[in-house]
Amino acid sequence: MQHLRVVFMGTPDFAVPTLQALIEGPHEVVGVFCQPDKAKGRGKKVQMPPVKEIALEANVPVFQPDTLKTEDIKECLHELRPDIVVVVAYGKILPPWLIHQPQWGCINVHASLLPAYRGAAPIHWAILNGDTTTGITIMQMDEGLDTGDILVQTEVEIEPEETTGELFDRLALLGGSMINEAIDGLVAGTVTATPQDNSCATHTRKVTKDMGYLQWQEDAVVLARKIRGLSPSPGCVTFLNGKRLKIWKAYALTEAGVAHEFPGAQVGAIGTVIGINDNGFAVQTGNGVLAITEVQPENKKRMKAGDFCRGHQLKAGMVFDEQYTQSM
Repeated sequence: MQHLRVVFMGTPDFAVPTLQALIEGPHEVVGVFCQPDKAKGRGKKVQMPPVKEIALEANVPVFQPDTLKTEDIKECLHELRPDIVVVVAYGKILPPWLIHQPQWGCINVHASLLPAYRGAAPIHWAILNGDTTTGITIMQMDEGLDTGDILVQTEVEIEPEETTGELFDRLALLGGSMINEAIDGLVAGTVTATPQDNSCATHTRKVTKDMGYLQWQEDAVVLARKIRGLSPSPGCVTFLNGKRLKIWKAYALTEAGVAHEFPGAQVGAIGTVIGINDNGFAVQTGNGVLAITEVQPENKKRMKAGDFCRGHQLKAGMVFDEQYTQSM
């Protein structure tokens, strides 16, 4: 087996399992590139990216350039002499010279079954769109956005109540479990690069905070997907009596489900609480009923929706505010 010199480029938690697998695997990680440290949280404390922490623990050199387009970085990468570059959610576009520099090129771990969901936030959009499957693609990078030839793919089912955060963790681990075998197959010639079918390509856009404002005129099924798809971040909110209420867990009810879980509940105006039980409350939507089971009141901790009902005297007939003028 040929032992390669690997440069890794990645930044967030999603990239950590792949980096760990490379460090523990048969190849040598000679350098890790990640985004610069950033101030986060209310205290604006400077924090290093998760990938940097793993690299420092393993005594792997870390580089955090603001751009890859300088001559200094070009010289640095020439000195590292990578045989292959592995990219996972790095957050920067690789210049053409880098894509073509290593003997085995640059490969990318992407959280979708390409050519579906090229671009940002593929995990969020898979859940937002109600998909039942997704997966990991490891591809040979070219100069396009997620357009390179596919090396290996693994498909997984999306669980009915799975959130983006939960699926994120599963796919991160899956990517890590695939990376060394993909590299070895590429070098041995047992992995065949397959061009993507561009006619089947779909593209995503970034997820933004304003997507989390619940519009009660939407379908209950759509709202349930949104709550799962935007959990844990940016999250979904509504307002009751002018105060923000974050919705953490909810599910759409069938007519039989409404009758069983909220006896006596009847169709009401859009945005109206039509029933309360020990587990939470039900809200009338534009089409169907949404059962809400976990919430977070403004400036409070997450809690069971049943506890919220009891502590805030929530009653059937109350209506969530239609105008969302407050900040998330």
